[in-house]
Amino acid sequence: MRLVPLSLALTASLALISPVLAKPALVHAKQSAQALELYKTAIGFRTVQGQGMVPVYAQSLKQVLIAGGFAEQDVVIEKIGETATLVARYRGTGKKKPMLLSGHMDVVEAKAANWVRDPFTAVVENGYVYGRGASDMKLDVTMLVSTLVRLKAEGFKPSRDIILALSGDEETDMLTSQALAKQLAGAEFALNADAGGGVLDEANKPVVYALQAGEKTYADFDITITNSGGHSSRPNKTNAIYDLAKMIDKIGAYQFAPQANELTRAYLKASGLKTPGELGQAMLRYAADPSDKAASDRLSAEPEYIGQVRTTCVATMLRGGHALNALPQAATVSVNCRIMPGVAIETIRKTLEAVIDNPAATITVLGKPAASDASPLRADIMAAVRKAVDRRAPGLPIEPNMSAGATDSLYFRAAGIPSYGVSGTFMRPSDDFAHGLNERAPLSAIDGGLDHWHTLIIELAK
Repeated sequence: MRLVPLSLALTASLALISPVLAKPALVHAKQSAQALELYKTAIGFRTVQGQGMVPVYAQSLKQVLIAGGFAEQDVVIEKIGETATLVARYRGTGKKKPMLLSGHMDVVEAKAANWVRDPFTAVVENGYVYGRGASDMKLDVTMLVSTLVRLKAEGFKPSRDIILALSGDEETDMLTSQALAKQLAGAEFALNADAGGGVLDEANKPVVYALQAGEKTYADFDITITNSGGHSSRPNKTNAIYDLAKMIDKIGAYQFAPQANELTRAYLKASGLKTPGELGQAMLRYAADPSDKAASDRLSAEPEYIGQVRTTCVATMLRGGHALNALPQAATVSVNCRIMPGVAIETIRKTLEAVIDNPAATITVLGKPAASDASPLRADIMAAVRKAVDRRAPGLPIEPNMSAGATDSLYFRAAGIPSYGVSGTFMRPSDDFAHGLNERAPLSAIDGGLDHWHTLIIELAK
């Protein structure tokens, strides 16, 4: 999942004076050309759930890494069902704990009949690379692999092990994500290429760099009411669908209490300084004082900001009844919650129980959702990102943010590994078609991404 936050899309639409995006000085034409070929090859692997192609793509990456200087035993592919993980270890001196470079090899499905171009054949056209995974996230996987090979060629001797950790089902079940988090739990921190990145305005000038340091917990609940049913010609006061409808209304009317943390306050303060009018003022007031009810209410009125100040739960699916001529014996609503970092899933379940106020209803947590805290804004991480960003756009604002969606970082954070979304991709919100039709990424993102990751890794592993 790679999303430009909606608030940043709004920021990019403003007429701001922005620094000029500089051409990276340390990327040579040969490196750029090799990365482009690897990128195009990557898009050609249809790494969609159920196709069994993730292990094939992983094997292709393994060969690139071995050819680039990695020992074969340091590049390990582990199959999990029809998909796989890839872990490559760039060995260091051991003076510091290992750092992770996180990404995923799978992509969402794409139907060729709906696309202008074959989604699994990379097409370079009008300054863009088109194809499924062009932005989410074959580009940044290519940047990571290419940079590690470059560092090997340069003879870089890191102070810590650098571990490339690529999952194989981030877009679906995230079983490989969980496996990697368990396997690599001793790492000091993770740099996730699947989040963050630079936002360009429509003139391709950089406006802001987003650094993702937290994610809301994703959790689904089923709320079910049952009764004896009966013949539809003999209705009575007991009806599972009516009872469920009343509970749904209560959920729709309920708002969770506002919450704030270091990350959300920093994000809203930075956004407020660039957002005009009462909305910007509400951001600044809330960042200064999260108990400001008027400010939290104003932000909660905006779909793109409510998730930054509250846990949200919303009804998403309905099931009920068993026959057109029978009273329903059961009715169920599925409720999707995006939970603020640090809040237990059981706490939300109990809150829903209190909100619906119906002892006859049952609330079931679906699957095994994982909760995690936001990552601290470490001085070394922030300094490294500052240096990498300044090489392309000196002085560009860096805004920490919290994603409403989920990436592999969710499980790393749950395992005690602080994780930071620091993609090297700079692009316009209007070019972001991740998960959609005709997905693409700017060709210019290759040189910038290569320089970005080269700088980050050296700064944090020297």
